[in-house]
Amino acid sequence: MNKNINHLSFSICFISFFFLFFFMLLNFFFMIYFIMNNYVLFLEWELISFNSMNIVMSILLDWMSLLFMMFVSLISSSVIFYSKSYMSSEVNLNRFILLVLLFVFSMILLIISPNIISIFLGWDGLGLVSYCLVIYYQNNKSYNAGMLTALSNRVGDVMILMVISWMMNYGSWNYIFYMNFMANDYSMNLISLMIIIAAMTKSAQIPFSSWLPAAMAAPTPVSALVHSSTLVTAGVYLLIRFNELLMNIYVIKILLILSGLTMFMAGISANYEFDLKKIIALSTLSQLGLMMSILSMGFYDLAFFHLLTHAMFKALLFMCAGMIIHMMSNNQDIRFMGGISFYIPLTSLCMNISNLALCGIPFLSGFYSKDLILEMVSMSNLNFFIFYLYYISTGLTMFYTIRLLMYLMVNDFNLMSIYNLYDEDYVMLKSMMMLLMMSLISGSLLSWLIFSYPYMIYLPLNLKMMVIYVSLLGMILGYLISKMNFYSVNKFILSYNLSYFLSFMWFMPNLSTYILNYGFLNMGQKLVKNIDMGWSEFYSGYGMFNIIKNYSSIYFIFQMSNYKIYLFSFIIWMMMLMFMMLMI
Repeated sequence: MNKNINHLSFSICFISFFFLFFFMLLNFFFMIYFIMNNYVLFLEWELISFNSMNIVMSILLDWMSLLFMMFVSLISSSVIFYSKSYMSSEVNLNRFILLVLLFVFSMILLIISPNIISIFLGWDGLGLVSYCLVIYYQNNKSYNAGMLTALSNRVGDVMILMVISWMMNYGSWNYIFYMNFMANDYSMNLISLMIIIAAMTKSAQIPFSSWLPAAMAAPTPVSALVHSSTLVTAGVYLLIRFNELLMNIYVIKILLILSGLTMFMAGISANYEFDLKKIIALSTLSQLGLMMSILSMGFYDLAFFHLLTHAMFKALLFMCAGMIIHMMSNNQDIRFMGGISFYIPLTSLCMNISNLALCGIPFLSGFYSKDLILEMVSMSNLNFFIFYLYYISTGLTMFYTIRLLMYLMVNDFNLMSIYNLYDEDYVMLKSMMMLLMMSLISGSLLSWLIFSYPYMIYLPLNLKMMVIYVSLLGMILGYLISKMNFYSVNKFILSYNLSYFLSFMWFMPNLSTYILNYGFLNMGQKLVKNIDMGWSEFYSGYGMFNIIKNYSSIYFIFQMSNYKIYLFSFIIWMMMLMFMMLMI
């Protein structure tokens, strides 16, 4: 029976992989054709027509949606192929694969939607399936993380629902038809504000940041998918689609500050973290802050460029982390790792290249987008606060990456006295090699495809070299910190409370979970105690019951028909009469 189940699961894996890979190739060829001919395809499929009411399914195919679908299909096909080996001991592997396919389908629905209703279907589908995937390993930690993820994303869902209700004023939910000439309308300003809040929840900007590291409770293939091209990028993609509305409103400046602070906060927290998956999750948060901040400055094409390049090396990074965690007996603490490049050279190669692409090392995929973003920031008319946030966050990226590489590759192996590390899981390696090639070439490939003319940026020499300066400084600090005990350095330089504040994401998990929960639960306890079990209970159910019970016990005594009770009552009655006569 188990053999049949495994055979069925592996068949579903292969069919899903080939289907997604074929879909990726199809999107690639269509995307090339659409870019060459400057072609946009808008399809409307009428589902129901009743009297004057039409329910229409709309699909928008342009170079952006096709390119994004291509990347989502490529990464998800690699993840499913990788899961065949990674989740091979899982009893319900076919359920896992079907959940991942549902997740990818929700993202594709969101990508191709020019209609806010179908966007909401994809958006809510992502939230629901992400909850199912986060609680996949059924334990208390997973349930808490899943509930935090679902409830944080519900805020965004409510905002989209409110956008749908406000858009009823315009007679159509196909927002692309009237975004240009309704941009200054008061209702459109409200819609823009709601869209920004929805995107902030999905892309985990401050103050909704705590769910992203908590979602690490999901299996590693899911993390590779969530953190690269699906769930967290949905908010960025929504803002890219609504970019024409956003530049006229003041809230976009607040988004710039919040996303810059998110980038800075995630970079600092990653330097204090020892959990391998959480370090990579915080790096995702940092890169999301970079995308949202450059988007809020008006460069939506640069945000989309970085979104795609980041998707490749981040998926690869999570796959390498999953393979290393597998080999380390499911241990995720980087202090127990070290010297793994001697034993698993191919995995280490993939890990190093994806990490260096994250840092923006020249001619890897991350370099083309990050360098362009930072040079546009240097050329823009911004204040020093935003400028420093960008460059310090870039240095922090280098800082935690070098620290991670030192702990994994260079330091001594600390896990067991007897260990058996091997690099021969060819199913995982094949799926990683596909993404490795894309991490090397996708930056240059996309820079030729997306930009019809090259950006020519003239800057003074020091500003041009600023990225190299902060990267070198981050590299040196990362090397030094990994060679010494970080917490002893903190005690020497910083107070304990400050280091605690910096390492725990500026108390973001406490603010978004414990304080809210404690406040509401405490209020609920007081309501139950003082109202449900207090006055209302005393004067309603319980109180009435006591009164009726006491009276019924008295009536019961009279109904016993004893002679002495009648005699006793006669005596009391006579005494009362005498007392009344005396009073008169």
